[in-house]
Amino acid sequence: MKLVYFARIREQLGCDEEEMALPDGVTTLAELIERLVQLRGETWHQVLSAPDLICAINQEVAALDATLSDNDEVAFFPPVTGG
Repeated sequence: MKLVYFARIREQLGCDEEEMALPDGVTTLAELIERLVQLRGETWHQVLSAPDLICAINQEVAALDATLSDNDEVAFFPPVTGG
């Protein structure tokens, strides 16, 4: 799976994108976030548990209970404002 981090999320985590296999036992977006936090620590916890975090699977905004597959692209980004 491909993980992509945008805008301030990318800056806070120091990572713009990465490839990884879907971890064993992980089936939802929430479980993926939990696994990333377990692997990477407190900064990742603070960033990925922010209440305004937006997640997308295959370029469509997704809820935390959305199901993942190994071929998905998962993106994390802050709210977008227009004007």
